[in-house]
Amino acid sequence: MPKRENISMSVIRRLPRYYRFLNDLKKKGVTRVSSKELSAKMGFTASQIRQDLNCFGGFGQQGYGYIVEQLCNEIGNILGVANGYKCILIGAGNLGQAIATHLSFETQGFQLVGIFDSNPRKVGTTLGNLVISDIQTLEEFCREQKPVMAVLCVPRAAVERLSDKLYAMGIKNFWNFSHYDITMKYHDAIVENVHLNDSLMTLCYRISDQSSRPD
Repeated sequence: MPKRENISMSVIRRLPRYYRFLNDLKKKGVTRVSSKELSAKMGFTASQIRQDLNCFGGFGQQGYGYIVEQLCNEIGNILGVANGYKCILIGAGNLGQAIATHLSFETQGFQLVGIFDSNPRKVGTTLGNLVISDIQTLEEFCREQKPVMAVLCVPRAAVERLSDKLYAMGIKNFWNFSHYDITMKYHDAIVENVHLNDSLMTLCYRISDQSSRPD
């Protein structure tokens, strides 16, 4: 198997889509699928699919295709969906509430163990199956629970100071919904930045571009 550091992020970012699609096939009772069939349904070329999967070893057989359950499990293992990394969510506003309520952390490789906010009206209320804690108790909580990842749903102005505090406590992995670039200061931090505005503007461009083309 190739060394993980030699695998491009573009390949890694396609893995969750493969995993999701294969899970759907498994639920439908499909036992085998070819790269050509995957290509027709997912919008990738068959060659691209084979190249992506070959980065992690040979999973299929020429003329036979891929065993759906086996490939799904293999990709799940590569992604680490069963690792159950402890994580916390900071910021129980509308976005934080939606993430805590509707996202299944347990099936994505994480275990949400704490939710924090600075608003006294939210502290002590229940969100999902967790009680929202006062942000002032964060340090003590992290000492006891030792989470390894933080979901940041706070305004940009608060992120620098908050990330400094979390980094000092040993948390170096972030799912960051603010527009502050944590890696500019902490180069060894692992950060997934989610910019909803960027995604929306990209959609706007694509619609505008399509509309400007001649029929």
